[in-house]
Amino acid sequence: MAETITEPIEKYGLSKQKRKRTLFSKIGVVGCGKEGSYIVTIAAIKGMEVVFLEPTEERVNDAYLRVEDKLNKRIVSWGLTVSEKKAILSRIKGTTEFKDFAGCDFVIETIRYDDMGVRSVQNRKEVFAQLEFILSKEAIIASNVSTIFVTELANELQYKERAIGFHFLSSSLESNILEIVPGVCTSKETYEHVCQFAKLINHAYVTLQESVGLVTLRLFFVQLNEACAILMEGVASVDDIDKVLMVGYGHKQGIFLTADQMGVEKIVHLMENMFQEYGNVKYKPSPYLNRLYRSNQYGVSKKKGFYLYDEEGNVTGVNTSVFPK
Repeated sequence: MAETITEPIEKYGLSKQKRKRTLFSKIGVVGCGKEGSYIVTIAAIKGMEVVFLEPTEERVNDAYLRVEDKLNKRIVSWGLTVSEKKAILSRIKGTTEFKDFAGCDFVIETIRYDDMGVRSVQNRKEVFAQLEFILSKEAIIASNVSTIFVTELANELQYKERAIGFHFLSSSLESNILEIVPGVCTSKETYEHVCQFAKLINHAYVTLQESVGLVTLRLFFVQLNEACAILMEGVASVDDIDKVLMVGYGHKQGIFLTADQMGVEKIVHLMENMFQEYGNVKYKPSPYLNRLYRSNQYGVSKKKGFYLYDEEGNVTGVNTSVFPK
């Protein structure tokens, strides 16, 4: 009888040898509202395992629906198949417990704005503290910042060098640029890892100094105020101003539609922050923005803003009760 030949198979990837984990194989997101669900969706599409946290099971379920809606829109535009959607959703886990972030090598704080468009600095600091208690000292803790300094959020951490800020433009899944904002204590290694994360999710990135409003909001809000001034003077209508920007300058969508998607309540609060920081009237919210804010017409979320919207968030016309043609 022929002798049975046995060969070692560990070199063929079938053994239980300890192997180095891939960086960003598992990431976490604290808060899965508009901004958080954008990050969760993008990361899962790129093959990462994602854990997101919301305070209640009801909000966890709402977040799943928010992510699924983003994926469904990609299916409609032929950017995704149904089977790919199922695979992506299988990589996403919702939780109400911080302990489920154990094992994450990168966690992003993006807690929700409240009904008045405010995100509490103290609440965000508490999130950082809870994350540091759970995560290994090598894990990165990040915040999606725009008018707050990550240095302030991280000043009570034991390992401040792990903290970094960045800013996603979450108005569209196609807004693929990331503003990376190192804090005073952010290490070079942390910064380089976040640059790698941007590349992994196919986002271009720019590196900025800590600054209220960064580049995106400072440019956008000044342009929005000027568009509102043109509207108040009766020079052009809401849809005509948007048309000029889209057709004349190649913008994917108009400035008023973008404002409705961002949320007027958030815009007014952020602009007030910038006005207080810089003392320049160009950042003071336009009377038209304040009119929408005071009447709770925040945009897509309320079905009324500069435009009117149906239940699916599609534009049905200009809000002529506020902006007559």
